[in-house]
Amino acid sequence: MKFTFTQKEYQRLLELTHLGMWVVTAYQGEETAAAKRYFDLDQKLLGLAEPLGRADLVEQRPDGTLQPSPKLADDERVREIQGDFTNDAFWHELVARLADRDYSAEQAKRSLTETPGVEPPPTAEERIKQLEDAYWREFEKNDLANVIVLRGGGKG
Repeated sequence: MKFTFTQKEYQRLLELTHLGMWVVTAYQGEETAAAKRYFDLDQKLLGLAEPLGRADLVEQRPDGTLQPSPKLADDERVREIQGDFTNDAFWHELVARLADRDYSAEQAKRSLTETPGVEPPPTAEERIKQLEDAYWREFEKNDLANVIVLRGGGKG
């Protein structure tokens, strides 16, 4: 199998590979099973930089392995994508966890006060979606301004 890339296409492939490896290694490091799964492919793609005329995008580490050069890793577009991903992941995770927490609290309260003949509550999926939507509206309007963290959980 043979592939042909222009220098521009190859640069974008390296950007994409760098972003993928960043997602896999950013918080857990390079020794995880996931990082090891993709390491050889990453090295192979980085190794094509010189023959494809983009040696400026890759540098060699002291141990002989290759990594993106600052020209690639610090590129404004790449940094913007990383920032957007981190920001989006934070908000989505926060909203999902708060909605799950609130739903669980509602369920616990409902089980203590359930009354026969009362209209059944929405399904779990419907109620969690309602809670998530409420949090999205709040955070889009006020960001974190109205978030209060109670430290220590009341433990003295």
